[in-house]
Amino acid sequence: MTAARPPLLTCNRVSKHFGALAAVNNLSFDLREGEVLGIGGPNGAGKTTLFDVISGLNPATGGTVMFEGRDITRLPPEAICHAGIARTFQLNACFESLSLRDNVRVAAYFGRDNRRYPGLSVGKEADDQAGEALAAVGLTGKDDVPAGALPVLDRKLLMLAGALATRPRLLLMDEPVGGLNPRETDHFMEVVRRIVQSGVTIILIEHVMRFLVQLSSRVMIMHHGERIYEGPPRGLTSDRTVIDVYLGEGASQRLGRLMEEAAG
Repeated sequence: MTAARPPLLTCNRVSKHFGALAAVNNLSFDLREGEVLGIGGPNGAGKTTLFDVISGLNPATGGTVMFEGRDITRLPPEAICHAGIARTFQLNACFESLSLRDNVRVAAYFGRDNRRYPGLSVGKEADDQAGEALAAVGLTGKDDVPAGALPVLDRKLLMLAGALATRPRLLLMDEPVGGLNPRETDHFMEVVRRIVQSGVTIILIEHVMRFLVQLSSRVMIMHHGERIYEGPPRGLTSDRTVIDVYLGEGASQRLGRLMEEAAG
């Protein structure tokens, strides 16, 4: 019998305090390769702070974060990126005066290795990675468009392409479809499904529950820095704490009908 593979990511009793405030409080979970973990919860629940801890932007004040069996709790953000964890943000960050391709070239060039002494050009490997990433999100043919001229959906896809250009094993996405209309949300969902099929493991934070439950293999709901639910998406609508703290009766009923329709 083959032994089970160890988790790709383990957060063990992770906490992040800002003075007396526990933004993340003694949180533990494992993430297996190939999973899509969806994280929801009210504003201020600690979701983005958890991403800051995992990605090294704001290291934990307690507990450990292990990635592929390696303790990354105290590593700087660039080292964590080079180790194979990429991230997108709520705001559509990009270099607005650069073209799409140049934006992604920058990510490809700096996202895999230390560049203490950068060269005069990014080189063929980074250029190839940029082309692959743009193709993966459906932006091929827009390479020369200035990033500042993009509509909201394409800006989000560009930020996603930049993350993919680092060739991550784990991708963290923070509210990826915030501000998109239903048609754009569906389009983005299909892009993410292709990324999952390519072998990238994903943790996503999202308030758009339709997006969250249709993509996630497992869902975690946070409140006041703690987990109040973890399990399959279908369990959300019958969990009293989740309904009372987050969804409300009306949203819970609508979400239940959505999942019933999706199931068949």
